[in-house]
Amino acid sequence: MEKTEDFIKLDQFLKYVGIAQTGGQAKLIIQDGKVKVNGVIETRRGRKLVTGDRVTVGQQTFRVQFE
Repeated sequence: MEKTEDFIKLDQFLKYVGIAQTGGQAKLIIQDGKVKVNGVIETRRGRKLVTGDRVTVGQQTFRVQFE
């Protein structure tokens, strides 16, 4: 992930890692309470993620890391 800004929005991140194919799909996954950020359920698709944040969907956990 290139560092063009200091954050990425949660819905964009889910598309980036391949959990969601579209923004609409990402929105539904988030609104259904299936996503945790740093261990806490997150329902805001615009949540800004920064380096070091952990995003968990099901049994998969991803760490946000900018190059």
